[in-house]
Amino acid sequence: MIIVLKPDHTEEERLQIVQTLRALGLSVHESRGAHRTILGAIGDEDALRDLPLESMPGVERVIPILKPYKLVSREFHPEDSEVAVGSVAFGPGPVQIIAGPCSIEDRQLLLETAQAIREAGATLLRGGAFKPRSSPYAFQGLGEKGLELLAEARELTGLPVVTELMDPRDTVLVAKYADVVQIGARNMQNFRLLKEVGNLDKPVLIKRGMAATITEWLMSAEYVASQGNRRIVLCERGIRTFETATRNTLDVSAVPVLKQHTHLPVIVDPSHAAGRYDLVLPLARAAVAAGADGLMVEVHARPDQALCDGNQSLKPERFERLVREVAAVVRAVGRELGGAP
Repeated sequence: MIIVLKPDHTEEERLQIVQTLRALGLSVHESRGAHRTILGAIGDEDALRDLPLESMPGVERVIPILKPYKLVSREFHPEDSEVAVGSVAFGPGPVQIIAGPCSIEDRQLLLETAQAIREAGATLLRGGAFKPRSSPYAFQGLGEKGLELLAEARELTGLPVVTELMDPRDTVLVAKYADVVQIGARNMQNFRLLKEVGNLDKPVLIKRGMAATITEWLMSAEYVASQGNRRIVLCERGIRTFETATRNTLDVSAVPVLKQHTHLPVIVDPSHAAGRYDLVLPLARAAVAAGADGLMVEVHARPDQALCDGNQSLKPERFERLVREVAAVVRAVGRELGGAP
């Protein structure tokens, strides 16, 4: 339930409404916009059946939230949210680019790649320390050693780091090193894991599951938000279809659809969608043209030596070209590119 307060409501009236709702066992979330203050009452709405909310002092109108997701809906929060990561912010401002290797494999390779992407204009560094692989025999990541190398790369470049959390038991460890905690496509509906990161004081990046609908994806974000953490960024990375020409099928339409239904920032990972380095650039341009707030691109100093996803990783010089061409599209849609040289 959304309670829209009158523009001239008093603090006493607001507190009275909040206390009444909490007394009924509902959690109350406040959203202050430029012109209106909105209270979201989350919980068993049957408790409100006999409460004349609309007649309470300070209430302008009451609107039921029809969608199954509440806190992440645009009904609850009409204005675009901004998720800050240090001095970088995802949202309605500059378009940000996250870049780096799929997995952290070697200190020198990581540092070389990190320096190259920073010089090209990336604003965050990505790298996997724990890798979910389809084969149990494939490289699974360096674990804590990889996290330590990420921290060293951050110290060297000044770039905040994004890394994936796979297991609730590793939450404290990953949060110790990461600036943004990533929930991968395979864990999008790992609800225990979502609750864990919902209790973190860290931004969370949620990748879309390879067979997830947009509603299911938003419900995963709702799990995180319901625990108190609303610093959420959504990442479209392609979905599984019958098409085999690409690794996945990039759902470009997901970007404008999400913009209609949620206030959360939306970014796109063209690397996992393509599965081929030669398609990453055109997909990146399309994503930004569709309204994406950022990109996540795989970059590797020597892709032919990569232990994971070398085929879809850009060499630093190709990444430089991507930044230049994406910047032109960003300007064409009336925005700026964060960190571009």
